Amino acid sequence: MSTGTATPEPRPGSARERLLDAASELFYRHGIRAVGIDTVIERAGVAKMSLYNHFRSKDELVVAYLERREQRWSEFFDAELRAVGGAPGDRVLAVFDILATWLERECPRGCAFVNAEAELADPRHPAQAVIEADKARLRGWLAELVAETGAAAPGALADQLFLLLEGALVTTGTGRVRDPVGIARQAAARLLA
Repeated sequence: MSTGTATPEPRPGSARERLLDAASELFYRHGIRAVGIDTVIERAGVAKMSLYNHFRSKDELVVAYLERREQRWSEFFDAELRAVGGAPGDRVLAVFDILATWLERECPRGCAFVNAEAELADPRHPAQAVIEADKARLRGWLAELVAETGAAAPGALADQLFLLLEGALVTTGTGRVRDPVGIARQAAARLLA
């Protein structure tokens, strides 16, 4: 016998995964500060208690969102870089190509970590450690790749390339320059020459 009210379809996945999926979509699209817990809960289709069973606070949910994004980016980057052959300089430039592909697929609003850092200005916010680890990992990848080129000052070159990548990430989010990663790649090629 029907009562006339529709029963919502159960959403697949655990409550924790649904919360992270909802937070990932909403925080990235609208901003961390602009999205309240109630909006995340509603989008995830879970009870409020489910949120607090998995995350003690919104800050903890933000950290989990960024950690999950970092893991996805790292796995993507590692897999793509393993597929790149050629000379060491070509592998350095491939970092820009990999980043361009990632941004096109995953980040139309620019880097989630740059966006989060702009919103979470308090250096004591727990997400700052995740953001810092993401940037350090990218700098580390560059340092390893640059060292393979035999550059005279590999640390300085890695820093320059890192600044190009970060500048491209920020500029992608603003939309003020067409193809910022491509332009950064051209500058990187000149540095490597």
